[in-house]
Amino acid sequence: MTLFPLTAIVSLLCLLLYFYMGLRVGRGRTKYGVAAPAVTGHPDFERDYRIQMNTLEWLPIFLVSLWLFAWAWNSDLVAAVIGVVWFAGRVLYLTGYARAAEARGPGFGIQALATAALLFGALGRIVWQIVQRGA
Repeated sequence: MTLFPLTAIVSLLCLLLYFYMGLRVGRGRTKYGVAAPAVTGHPDFERDYRIQMNTLEWLPIFLVSLWLFAWAWNSDLVAAVIGVVWFAGRVLYLTGYARAAEARGPGFGIQALATAALLFGALGRIVWQIVQRGA
């Protein structure tokens, strides 16, 4: 069994970031008086909520792609480095979007490119391996 400790650490780091985003939403509910299940209210709360929800929307494709990339290429380091780029993009997304919705673009783009590299890198490598076995 091949272990991917760096990929595991990056995965956990990204989940910790998501946990922090959830805490921000909870804090915003209290600070701005937005009682659950409401998701609208003060603009600062709404931005924190969207930051968390958009990250949740991306986490499955990112995490699955991260692990499939590490496995398909048998490269813990490369997968982890791309994962750190995703993490950095999400931090930039969080800090930008928290200031103003218009400032979320660069962070979103960075994390989307990192996800695409992992997804298509894993897909390409797996297809290549299948084709090689069939040849």
